[in-house]
Order: sequence, then structure tokens, then C-alpha cells
Amino acid sequence: MPATASAALDPDELLTPQEASAVVKLSVYTLRDKRSQGRGPRFIKLSPGRGGRIRYRRRDIDAWLENAQSKGEH
Repeated sequence: MPATASAALDPDELLTPQEASAVVKLSVYTLRDKRSQGRGPRFIKLSPGRGGRIRYRRRDIDAWLENAQSKGEH
């Protein structure tokens, strides 16, 4: 199993959408669209409502990237 660049980092670290988009190399808007379609990495909503704060666990980003790579998705 190939290791991701963030494998040595804390897997429980919470990333903002901006930080997560830099890791996955997608725009914040593309990441938001994937989230709303249920096709993006798992996320946590820290506050309720439409404008609630979103965070991503580093391990969920890594798992999503590995899954996409194994499926040949870009």
C-alpha cells in the first residue's frame, strides 16, 4: 500500500477546507461540490446550519485519496 505524503503527520488533525484542498490539489469550490454530492472525503460539521464550519480529519483525506487512486480517478 503506497504511503501518502501526510502519513507521518497526526491522522486526527482537523483540516479546514482550505487546508484540505491544498492536500488533495483541488479548489475549495470543487471540494465543496464533491462534499455536497457525497463524493468527497468524510467531513465533520462543527456547527449547525448552512454556514456551519466544516473540518476534515487528515486520515479521512488520506483514505479518500488512496481510494480514488485505486479506482484510477483523478
